Amino acid sequence: MELLVASAIGVLTAGGIYLTLRLRTFPVILGVSLLTYAVNVFLFTSGRLTVGAPPILQDGVDVYADPLPQALVLTAIVISFGMTAVVVMIGLGAFLGSDDDHVDDLPGEQSQTNESASESTS
Repeated sequence: MELLVASAIGVLTAGGIYLTLRLRTFPVILGVSLLTYAVNVFLFTSGRLTVGAPPILQDGVDVYADPLPQALVLTAIVISFGMTAVVVMIGLGAFLGSDDDHVDDLPGEQSQTNESASESTS
């Protein structure tokens, strides 16, 4: 079970880093979301991977699941969902404002390249 979860965390992290390094806005947003999910799964598994163990302390129980990482992950999921919605709206506004979704373009860069091209042809 630990190997499966560790592999899933690795795949999520690798996919998130790959998408974060893309030049378009939407893949970057998806990459950051995948990295967030990888961290959430990592935090969730830090509370022990036990099947059938009670989540609270009881008399006579030696192995229990720690509820603190579960609460932290639930809070992180809510916060990351809200932040993803905000970033999607910012990216959509940037796309509608410039008709381009490249993350490395500066607002005045297009006009400067057009002016230099027209000066070189004259």
